[in-house]
Amino acid sequence: MLAGGGDIVPLVGARRRDRLAEALAALDLELTREDLEAIEHAVPPGAAAGERYNAAGMATLDSERE
Repeated sequence: MLAGGGDIVPLVGARRRDRLAEALAALDLELTREDLEAIEHAVPPGAAAGERYNAAGMATLDSERE
């Protein structure tokens, strides 16, 4: 299952306070077993693979610089 415990926090690109508040509201959300199964069915483990960007794009990320 996707659920990893109570210490999982949604990560979002929240640039404004209203967007941050919206994202933090997800902490009060409880997914049912059926919800988790539907998510896993729609996006099975391993379905997303590879780099987010091509090599040139990856080179521009601060996290990828040595």
